[in-house]
Amino acid sequence: MTSIHHRLDTPTQTLVLRIEDNRMAEAIYWGERLPDAEDLAQLSKAHAIDLGGGMLDATIPLSICPEARAPFPGQVGLSLSSGEKTILPRFRFEKAERGEGLQLFFSDAIHGLRYVAQFAPIGDVIIASAALSSDAPVLCHWLAAPVLPAPHMSDDILDWHGTWLKEFQRQKTPWSAGIRMREARTGRSGHEHPPVAMIPLRGATRTQGHVLALQLAWSGGHRFIAEELPDGRRQLQMGRTWDSEGYGTQFHSSELILACSSEGEAGIARAYQRYIRDHVVTWPDPDRPRPVHYNCWEAIYFEHSLEALSQIAERAAALGAERFVLDDGWFGQRDDDTSSLGDWTIDTRKWPDGLTPLIDKVHAEGMAFGLWVEPEMVNMDSDLYRAHPDWLLGPADQLTGRFQHLLDLSKPAVRDYLFSALSDLLEAYEIDYLKWDHNRLLPVVTSAQTEGVYALLDQLRAAHPMVEIESCASGGGRIDAGILARTHRVWLSDSNDAVERLRIQHEAALFIPPAVTGSHVGPRKCHSSGRILPMSFRAWVAAERHMGFEMDPRELTDEEFTILQRVTNWWKATRDWRMKGYVLPLESDDDSVISELQMANDGTRFVLFAGRFATPRHTLPLAQRLAGLDPDALYRVRLINPEDRPPQSRGHTALVDGALVLSGTALMTHGLNLPLSWPATMWVVEGEKI
Repeated sequence: MTSIHHRLDTPTQTLVLRIEDNRMAEAIYWGERLPDAEDLAQLSKAHAIDLGGGMLDATIPLSICPEARAPFPGQVGLSLSSGEKTILPRFRFEKAERGEGLQLFFSDAIHGLRYVAQFAPIGDVIIASAALSSDAPVLCHWLAAPVLPAPHMSDDILDWHGTWLKEFQRQKTPWSAGIRMREARTGRSGHEHPPVAMIPLRGATRTQGHVLALQLAWSGGHRFIAEELPDGRRQLQMGRTWDSEGYGTQFHSSELILACSSEGEAGIARAYQRYIRDHVVTWPDPDRPRPVHYNCWEAIYFEHSLEALSQIAERAAALGAERFVLDDGWFGQRDDDTSSLGDWTIDTRKWPDGLTPLIDKVHAEGMAFGLWVEPEMVNMDSDLYRAHPDWLLGPADQLTGRFQHLLDLSKPAVRDYLFSALSDLLEAYEIDYLKWDHNRLLPVVTSAQTEGVYALLDQLRAAHPMVEIESCASGGGRIDAGILARTHRVWLSDSNDAVERLRIQHEAALFIPPAVTGSHVGPRKCHSSGRILPMSFRAWVAAERHMGFEMDPRELTDEEFTILQRVTNWWKATRDWRMKGYVLPLESDDDSVISELQMANDGTRFVLFAGRFATPRHTLPLAQRLAGLDPDALYRVRLINPEDRPPQSRGHTALVDGALVLSGTALMTHGLNLPLSWPATMWVVEGEKI
């Protein structure tokens, strides 16, 4: 039996692939980085599995594309048909090509099929993908990215679900015999279950232990499978889903981003944040500081007027805003959400002189100008629909969502129209930012729609490379590495409730960096929950990410104005190193506190955020342990917002009395005793390595 081995390494993980007797490759090791001297032939021998009674006479390998013809006793990695006939390929190895990564080529001459698996180590992650080509058109029901083994030392599968206003809700499913399958059927990556998953090994926490993670770079329908086979082996599959009604000859799984950590979930967060910030997002000007946003939506909604918005611009600039975004309501005959989507021309009733007077005012206040658009959508009450009813995606009598339909972006004519309309706006006005919204689910789950929006964004970015774009989909309905390859910011949630945001931001940081995560200070009375929260808490929660405001700043009291201005100035003073650093989620022994550490890339300074969202179970606050520090170094730590102490805080907590100097070991094992706090209080502690 001949064996070929290939090894791929990052600083944190190793993936070892084996090809035996020219069959489909299998991953015989995925986990913590192996020593450089590891003998792969010996590792391969150690991977051999015995046979037992009641089995076939050979163990079918768990390959990177399990084949039904093998016969494999679990979910296969590829499902094809032609007419009513199921295609059962048997692939044979052809060749391997190594450059910066690895490509493995396989073919099935009988069915005219070719399969290519690609692996590329980048930073702390490995990018894996699979491509299939066919001589004749076939139906592809499923093509997984290269399939990976899951460890038996794992008790649970972690994935995330969500809804509008409550994105990134963690859920834990115990491993058991059979499959755990999640499939996105809404046509976008979705609030419901974003394409991410983690496999913690037994005993892993947010800051300790071994964790494996997967993240799919695709913005459309997708599937995740975690399966324990009858023989006890476990497999992980993830990939995009294909249109079952359409024949094709070229298929791709989309890129699967693999991460491995020996520092708990914090190591996964660091790997993904760095990869997306440094290798996925293409910044128009990488040296430009992330600007403080102001968005007018929750201040005025559709009631646009130059006078009101000019007053708001003055107040926003005084608070520290550096970019002013005009939201929905500026185009067509748009007085509510029932009309005008698709008519991307200025509403001259509201803006008789166009947007120039407002843009001039915004610039005079020292801010850049941004604009809201929703290009993929159309209202039936629009000039565009009346001229092109055949441009709809799906039937005309479909159920609407928010009174709107989707345009079929697989049609070149639709993309040409949208490119022209948006490009004309960007050429006519000095606009440096587009908030690109997507406010309804697809009536037809079609990968061609996702490919179409990618093509449109790519074309627009090429023509206007200095314009930044935000991905918004009723908040967090389209957040993934695929859309971030074409945009620069995500709107994490339509909820500006700081209590909700605290948790959502904490969970999302496992997969995306703070530099792309928009977070705004909302109105005094939250428009999505009715909750009234202190300005200090609202401001500090927004300051954890890419900070902005989304309220009528004319409503602020002098005290609220001063607090928000002070926090904004602090954000500006620290943004360069924080937005280029990373966020480590922390364990909190107090279940009413969510805490995290924002660390500079060079490890010389950090900020601890410890947000209390509910009344604690204990009379006194519990110490907050840190993570990710140099255990032998000394750090000077100081509380920067002692003014937020409630009247019940009557003791002499050291951080209130002044700075402390402690070792990394002390901070990570004993932790910091923070002052007593009310619900809706955020303690902020700065640390500097001495």
